[in-house]
Amino acid sequence: MIETNITKMFGLKYPIFSAPMGPFFTRDLALAVSEAGGLGVLSNVNIIGTNPVEEHKKSIEYMIEHTDKPFGLNFLTSRNNIGVKEMCTDVPKIVMDNPRMREQCVYWLTSAGSSKILPASKPFQELRERSEVKHFHVAPAVWLAQKCVEAQVDGIVCTGTEGGGHQSYEKVTTLVLLQQLAKAFPDLPKIACGGFATGEGLAAALSLGAGAIAMGSRFIASKQSEFNEAYKKLIPPGTPQDTGLFTGSFGPIRLYRNKYALEHPAPSTKEEMMAYERSLTMEQRTRDAGAYERIYNGDTENGAVLLGQSIGIIKSIDDVNDIIERVMKEAESAIRKNAAMLK
Repeated sequence: MIETNITKMFGLKYPIFSAPMGPFFTRDLALAVSEAGGLGVLSNVNIIGTNPVEEHKKSIEYMIEHTDKPFGLNFLTSRNNIGVKEMCTDVPKIVMDNPRMREQCVYWLTSAGSSKILPASKPFQELRERSEVKHFHVAPAVWLAQKCVEAQVDGIVCTGTEGGGHQSYEKVTTLVLLQQLAKAFPDLPKIACGGFATGEGLAAALSLGAGAIAMGSRFIASKQSEFNEAYKKLIPPGTPQDTGLFTGSFGPIRLYRNKYALEHPAPSTKEEMMAYERSLTMEQRTRDAGAYERIYNGDTENGAVLLGQSIGIIKSIDDVNDIIERVMKEAESAIRKNAAMLK
């Protein structure tokens, strides 16, 4: 057993989280991860035609129907994310009114925007007072972690540029970021994300001050994830160089290199991103918005394929239970081996 401040905070068997992977559905994956002893996270679903509040409600209801384990959910708080204000007010109300939801939906993760929107919500403030929910925010740089501290978060997710999906303009690696944050905020609970797929990676994160890791690409390549089989099959033969930074809905995004990605070179600054947004025609906006639906339906050339550099480590599509058990065995072995060096 490996016990950390994060496993104790959430009552977990293992210090392993699934990364939020919006705009895609991750209901079955979150359930599998929580049932296996980690903590599954429900994504902020916003594929065309969906209502994010209703999707969160349905997903939370699904979770409490099928497990008694803790789980979490994600809100993308970017100014470009439709419905974020409604989510931050309506979802806490929904959870507040259901005792099982209050007990199990304990991890509230905000990302890709401000760390202040959710804690400023009066329904969430009330939920915090009446339950054990914890608010974490993604911090890709030290100065952004400082803003999280000012927003009185309960913890941060340290996400480096290796990770798939939404990225920052900072381009700081997970290795460097973890060391920076361990020095700057030694007592703040941390979850490491970006580049993790093995137990050795988990052991390294723990040694650098994290209390858990979150994995995205590793869990996409699982039998329980809802991702299209064509999407999953890109991972085992993949290399880190098969991914790169491109333009996404909320700024830079790490994608698999395909036709769609190469047509969307990454912005270097926020100003460049805003200028790009202003230049888009309605036709371009509609096509870009449909990129996530296209990959969800299996179009690996014209869809936005969110994958991290860790695909260079992942060689098979496995059962979630097997993934977690293997990672834990590898981590325990690495920790024992390192401890044996002490004389």
